[in-house]
Amino acid sequence: MNRIITVLVIFIFSSSALKAQNASVEKSLFGIQTGVLGIWGYNESRLADQFALRTEIGFDAGLWGGTHYENSVNYALIPLIKIEPRWYYNIKKRGRKERNTWNNGANYLSLETTLHSDLFVISNDRNHSTANTLDFIPKWGIKRNIGQHFGFEIAIGPIGYGINLDETSNHGYTGTFDLKIGYNF
Repeated sequence: MNRIITVLVIFIFSSSALKAQNASVEKSLFGIQTGVLGIWGYNESRLADQFALRTEIGFDAGLWGGTHYENSVNYALIPLIKIEPRWYYNIKKRGRKERNTWNNGANYLSLETTLHSDLFVISNDRNHSTANTLDFIPKWGIKRNIGQHFGFEIAIGPIGYGINLDETSNHGYTGTFDLKIGYNF
């Protein structure tokens, strides 16, 4: 009887250890997300156990209005392309604690590189123009799952650097705050 209990205990601990060792970044993820000001489609491709490369295309949105604009509210949807290497630094720890890590549900550090283009801006203001910019922003974020296909992200990048590609002298500091909810395919 003691032998059977010993074998069962070893089996239980070894199977939970195997389960914990499998916590790593997904091979490839596709999804769409929306936030306060924008909509995006993305792909995350695995580079290593804790590293992924996120590519994203979509539109950042802007709203403005008031008495200066003849009491109207204007909007613009500005196209963007984003490349963002991510390090999911606590995905293995979350796996060991048997927390949900699928669809890369973990905390991360990243370097967001975003190109905003004036190639085709969608706006109700005919006179609206947008600068072509390239931004480099280090970020810290949290990615979690809601059910099987839905998820959310919160990220902050308080200090980054932006380059205005239309002018040689207009560069400066920039930042970001992301609050996104989306669907994973």
